[in-house]
Order: sequence, then structure tokens, then C-alpha cells
Amino acid sequence: MKISRLLITGFITGLIAAGCSGDKESFSISGKITHAEGQTVYLEELHVSNAKVIDSVKISKDGEFKFKGKTGIPAFYILKLTPSSFITLLVDSVEQVLISADAADFSRNYHVEGSPGSVQVKLLRDHLAATRKKLDSLTNLNNMYRGHANYESMNREWSQLYDSLKYKQSEFTRQFVMNNPFSMASVYGLYQKYDDNEYIIDDLHTMRVAASALNTIYPGSGHVQALYQNTLQLMKLEKDAKLRQFVQEQGQNSPDIVLPNPDGKEIALSSLRGKVVLLQFWSALDKNSRIQNEALVEAYRKYRNKGFEIFQVSIDEDRPDWLEAIETDRLTWVNVGDMEGSNRALIAYNIQKIPYNYLLNEDGEIIAQNLVGTNLDRTLAQLFK
Repeated sequence: MKISRLLITGFITGLIAAGCSGDKESFSISGKITHAEGQTVYLEELHVSNAKVIDSVKISKDGEFKFKGKTGIPAFYILKLTPSSFITLLVDSVEQVLISADAADFSRNYHVEGSPGSVQVKLLRDHLAATRKKLDSLTNLNNMYRGHANYESMNREWSQLYDSLKYKQSEFTRQFVMNNPFSMASVYGLYQKYDDNEYIIDDLHTMRVAASALNTIYPGSGHVQALYQNTLQLMKLEKDAKLRQFVQEQGQNSPDIVLPNPDGKEIALSSLRGKVVLLQFWSALDKNSRIQNEALVEAYRKYRNKGFEIFQVSIDEDRPDWLEAIETDRLTWVNVGDMEGSNRALIAYNIQKIPYNYLLNEDGEIIAQNLVGTNLDRTLAQLFK
């Protein structure tokens, strides 16, 4: 799965600056911008969907400027001369940030000190800028020599070099994040892009490490919460993608289960083909399983005559508990279990928790999973309408 194509919150559009905990202390951002005398320089604070101007000053005849602000935790700011000429800074509460640059090359060639986070952001920015320059050169060469007699072999060589440069860039950023998981600069690195559609990092593990570490240190930071929630969503998408892959690789879509019922007769899941089947994993000793049984009884009553069946797999190891729960909860559908945990069935369907279920169509294909309460009834109502 390409993580880069699934990220929903881009650093390019900014990072939320909210929920700071602790007392805010004063920081300053000052410096000298040559060949910019009399121009206005703006200080903006980055948000998820926009950047908010919080101050502006006229650059003196000597090229000097100064801002003061307050923040309780590291926050992202933009120092902007024009819409296309700006510097991204990561400023902590009491830092005295010093900037030196020239207006003609403001965003590409500047010096920053007094702010470790801003230095790290510049390192990430500069490394990506150098990689982009090399990638652009290869693209230009490829376009220039298109139609040349040796174009095919040259194109092959340039393509390999192109891929190698992207891999090295990705590894550089990944290593930075893994080495600096508690630095807010890692958020910047995780949201860097080659272009509008392709992020540098497509490794969910790297995102997970940074999100977890930063959430421990800065739980009130909007920057961190955006990353944390994004990572949780990607983890869910990855899980869903693995399920789809699992389904595709199984041929018939769902592996068969053959286990004994309470009478000792072996019943196969595949024997229910032609019906819509809820494959439910449960335990007589699990409170949530027993609660969910109540909803299953109602669903079975409503839809059994329309072609609905339940194939319930017990992970219990105590037969009397299992039989008592079946009788007490009035479970009249197919119930099976080997009283040894039914481990092969659990592994086959990658069951990590109970209760858990899969809904299979008449051909035995998985069409939904973990349907609970009203979601189960709503899904069945749609199928049997």
C-alpha cells in the first residue's frame, strides 16, 4: 500500500496551532535581509488549512527586522517576503532566532541560528531541494534526448538513477525521523512532498514511531494531533488493505472451517453456500460476546427465512460452559468448536479479538466485517430488501 497517496493532512497547507499546554513564554525572531530595505516582512503562524498573519514589520535601511511572540511548545511559523519567497521556522518558547539572507534568494539560501528546530527544518528542506534539482535534470535529459538513436538505453539508465535518488531521499528523511522521533521537525519531514501527489515518506512504521513519541511529549499540540489522527486512519486503511489482499489470495474468498457441533458432528462452513452467512467468533466466558448474542438472536429471527444463517465458532476450552451459554442465550443456529480454542480457524481469519465476525454472501465471499448492533441489521436489511 502506498502510504504517500493516502495522507489526508498536508504540511504544505499548514499545521494546526492549538491546544498548547503550559505557560507561554516570549521568543524573538530577528535578523538581516539584504537588498530588502523598506519592504515589509510578515510572520505567519501555520494552521491545518491556512496560515494566519500574526505580525508584520518594515525592514530597516540596514536590512534589519525583529518580531516577538509567545508559545508554550514548539510551533511552526513562516517568515514571508512575498507569496513565493518565504522561510519555514520551528520556534520554541524562549528561543532567540537569528536569520540572515538576501532578498534575491531569500527562501533558498538563508542562515538560521538560535533555534535547533529551525535548523533541522532547513536541513530537511535543503536536502529535498537538492534531490529535486537532480530529478529535474534527469527529466530534462530524458525529454531532450527523446527520439535519439540510443534513447532506450539512456532512458533505462536515467530511470534507474531517478529511482535511486528518490530512494536515497526517502531513506534520508526516514532516518531523520527515526533518529529524532521527539522533534517536531519530524512532522515537517513526514509531510514533505516531491510534488502535489507524492509524499517522500510512504512508510507507516516511521509515521507510527513519530506519532507515538510526539503524542507522549506534546499531547496538547494540534500539530501532533493532526499527525496522530492521520496515522490512526492510515493504520485502519492498511488493515483493510490486508483484508482485501487476504480475500483475493484465498481463491474462494473465505477459507473453509470444519469443526464439531455440540452433538459431535463436524459441520463445514462451505456447507452453507447459497445463504448469506455471518461467521461469528465468540466465547461463552466473554461478556461482550454474550451481549452481542442478544442482537444475533434478533437478527436471526428476522432474516433466517430469507436465506440468512449464522456459523458461530467458539474459542472456548470448557465444554459445559459452551453448552450452557448456547442454551441460556437461545442460540439455535450452527455452533461449532473443538474445545481447544479453535486456533486453526482463528489463524485462518486473522482474529485478534472477540467477538468478531465476517459477513459472507451466497458464494462465500467476504462482503463486510465486524458488524455490530444496528450496523448488522442495516446491512442485512439492504441485502434482503
